[in-house]
Amino acid sequence: MEDTDGARRGAELTAAQAALAAEHAAVYGYGVIGARVGDDRRQAARDAYAAHRARREVLARRVRDLGATPRAARAGYALPYPVPDAVAAARFAAELEDRVAGVYADLVRAATGAVRQEAAGALREAALRSARWRGGGVAFPGLAEHPDAPAPVADAQDAEAADGSDTTGAAGDH
Repeated sequence: MEDTDGARRGAELTAAQAALAAEHAAVYGYGVIGARVGDDRRQAARDAYAAHRARREVLARRVRDLGATPRAARAGYALPYPVPDAVAAARFAAELEDRVAGVYADLVRAATGAVRQEAAGALREAALRSARWRGGGVAFPGLAEHPDAPAPVADAQDAEAADGSDTTGAAGDH
């Protein structure tokens, strides 16, 4: 029984660290998005930025509760493509939210109880934001629906760090 609990906690920690990494990237990404969207969507970008910051803090506490050090934000993140205008910013926001929904789907699978409920709520919020930015939703938010699904916003360092290795840059708010 102890090995099963340890494996579950390990899976939850891995998923929580990956969600934390995605939240760091989302906070950074919304800095870019907020600077590029039009006035009509600027408040939506501010609200999303604040929501991702709040989720990031919840995840950092959960990682500490699991006995680990929360993954620090990097000084900067590579964007998946240029974001020169409001149209590209809205597309980027939708893809960013898809990425966040995906990591929360993993946390829903790995967690139990209140943590699972919180992760499901975060997945739902990300899916709703994605649908608003995109102008429509997807059948199964957080799950890749086809091979040409949006590429993750985070780069290879995030994938490496999700497995527990530390390839982060400087910590801090972005």
